[in-house]
Parts: sequence; structure tokens; C-alpha cells
Amino acid sequence: MNVNLNKREPVYVQVIRHFKEQIATRSLEPGQEIPSRRELANQLKINPNTAQRAYKEMEEQGLIYTEGNSPSKITKDKKILGKVREELIEQAIDSFIAAIRPIDVPLDEVVGLIQEKYRGDKE
Repeated sequence: MNVNLNKREPVYVQVIRHFKEQIATRSLEPGQEIPSRRELANQLKINPNTAQRAYKEMEEQGLIYTEGNSPSKITKDKKILGKVREELIEQAIDSFIAAIRPIDVPLDEVVGLIQEKYRGDKE
């Protein structure tokens, strides 16, 4: 597992985002087992308590579930899985708008540039 951690956000938040990105891109499939908390901490070279906090938060959000002593797994709930993708898109758009708004670019120009760049990256 490869996660580029930064100093701007708490590590557990970055771990959660990484899992959400993996879910949204289908790199992690519904029902797929994920590393144990200890394994994750070792892989990412983070404190085990940080891994525990990330997993606890993901369980509270319904992203993962743990049954008994079995390994934790990605949720199979389609509603939650759909919300993950939606949330990531909204966060990206919010960041983009916050960055572009001060430049005072007309919306139609912004949309045109986005379409051009998006299509160019796909070709």
C-alpha cells in the first residue's frame, strides 16, 4: 500500500482519504479484506493508534465492517459506496473553486478550459 502522507492534515484523515480513493476507483472491491490495523501501521510506518483511529472512523462511516475476529472488509452497501465517489468529487470541486475564484475568471471560460483539459488528458 502506497500513501503519500503530508504534514498539513492529520495522518488518520489521510489514511481514510486513501481508502476512499481506492474504493472510488474500484481498486478496493466491496467485501474485499483490508490489512489489519497492525499491518497497515507497519506498511505505512505510522503509529498503530493512528491506524486504529482511521479504522474506527471508517467503521463509523460505514466504509468498512468487522465481524468477530475476522479481518475488516470494505462495505458492500451500494449507497455508501456511491456517496464515497460523490464526496471525493465534491471535495475536488470545492478546492478548485476556492483556488480559481480569486482570479475572477468567467464561468463559461472556466468550463471551457476544464472540458479542454479533461478531454486532452483522456486522449
